[in-house]
Amino acid sequence: MGHTRWWKDEVIYQVYPRSFQDTNDDGIGDLPGVIQHLDYLKNLGITMIWLSPIYKSPMVDMGYDIADYQAIDPQFGTMDDFDDLLDAAKQRNMKIVMDLVVNHTSDQHEWFQKALADKNSPYRDYYIFKKTVDGNVPNNWRAIFGGSTWTEVPGEPGTYYFHTFAPQQPELNWENPKLRQEIYQMINWWMEKGVAGWRVDAITHLKKDLDWASIPADADDGLVSVVKKGQNRPGIDAFLDELKCETFDKYDAITIGEAYGVPESDLPNYIGPDGYFSMIFDFSYMNIEVADVNEWYLGPSSWTTKDLKAILFKSQADISAVDGRSGNVLENHDQPRALSKLVPNAKYQTGTAAKALATMYYFLPGVPFIYQGQEIGMKNFERHTIQEFNDVSSINNYEMALKKGYSEKEALKTVNAKSRDNARTPMQWDSTKYAGFSKHEPWLEMGNDRSCINVVDELPDSHSVVNFYKQMAEMRSDDRYHDILIDGALVELQNVPDDVIAYQRKLGNQIITVLINLGTHEENVTLPEMARRVILNNNVPMNLTDSNLVLPPYTSIVLVS
Repeated sequence: MGHTRWWKDEVIYQVYPRSFQDTNDDGIGDLPGVIQHLDYLKNLGITMIWLSPIYKSPMVDMGYDIADYQAIDPQFGTMDDFDDLLDAAKQRNMKIVMDLVVNHTSDQHEWFQKALADKNSPYRDYYIFKKTVDGNVPNNWRAIFGGSTWTEVPGEPGTYYFHTFAPQQPELNWENPKLRQEIYQMINWWMEKGVAGWRVDAITHLKKDLDWASIPADADDGLVSVVKKGQNRPGIDAFLDELKCETFDKYDAITIGEAYGVPESDLPNYIGPDGYFSMIFDFSYMNIEVADVNEWYLGPSSWTTKDLKAILFKSQADISAVDGRSGNVLENHDQPRALSKLVPNAKYQTGTAAKALATMYYFLPGVPFIYQGQEIGMKNFERHTIQEFNDVSSINNYEMALKKGYSEKEALKTVNAKSRDNARTPMQWDSTKYAGFSKHEPWLEMGNDRSCINVVDELPDSHSVVNFYKQMAEMRSDDRYHDILIDGALVELQNVPDDVIAYQRKLGNQIITVLINLGTHEENVTLPEMARRVILNNNVPMNLTDSNLVLPPYTSIVLVS
């Protein structure tokens, strides 16, 4: 059965529940807090909510280490709260998407605990255990969070278990058909509850190179990135195909793959009309600001708007060539805030620039995703010591930077810029001490650059970032523009200054033109003749004559023929 693509009209909002709204004053967001703001989200034009993990978890990796797939973690509430959320969303014609994390579990999961307790347990084969002849680690692969991918089993010298991420996230053995069936039953149990679909985590890691061989090191720790032997391996297709047939297809679910590194040649299998997923996230430019995404402690890259443009349009062309769709993103829970990342000069990190970035990505072909706080223009914080960070990846990168010879000051600067904690600070609802998120000190310190950046201050202001996001959603659902924004072709406009990103959406004889100046200087653009009437701009007076437009720094404009 092919996808019906019912989901292509959706506007999806990612909730990071821990930081969204605390209703029981323990400093941690919860499911009743999500219910409390459904009307706000509806008003923003949101049709679907993706919840980051809310399953029972020891929270070593903030819920991406799952101890029980069919239980809600008590800090978020109960299964009754979850059912209430499903009902409340349904009453508002909104759908709920959950996070599917099936590459690994927590080391606290019952399966892993049973596997550790008895080396003859069938659960040993649910994970990847290796006993070596010489007692040394099986190979020189480096985990994504740093260190070896192998951890020795307590009380069993010379026996190790495998993990792509943290040692507390043992890898599931997808080669085992019995394990796969358990996973499919769990997925279908949630689908029966009424979940609309899944954001699928770390899915390109399911297949490993089964030779488990060491290869030449890529750094002076003697290790090599696991990505080389454990991502997008031949044979992954069989797993993804079976997963889709046994679960998603039965419910016509929406699925969004977190599929880093999928080769262009594999795109038809992933997101073609009969692909494994409805779409994958377009992460093409998500890590443009670092020299190496797997070892970002090495520091920033020297990217330009011209680079960003080239990556963006190449990715869109690749996706369009296979009749695919992308999940278009500026931010998520694993990324710093876009305003701080994509606008290097702090002087320009304003609501105007937040709206320019929004314009850039929202009108591309595909489905727009909005990460909580993005719609009000939230920014990175600055922490002054490494002890103030919570994120396991940030702490690991800091330590790797020190080992590499960077000073504490240099290492801290890099971590402040790239830390995942940037996106995880509590949502800013108002201007009170804890921003209306909680009456209690939050689990993670608030952002420290938040003057006037909150929902209460922005909603009454027609020129605010939040109202701009509302306008974009209204445009997307407006009968005059809907079809072209959903199904129109994308054409890059070439003859523009390097700092200007310019494109058109075309359908039949209808054309929408989108122009964004992501530079710090005024730019002149010669308008295409089919761009005459302004339907949206980020509220900066622009000098528009018959054929010429002067774009001030960080401005955006949308025109129709």
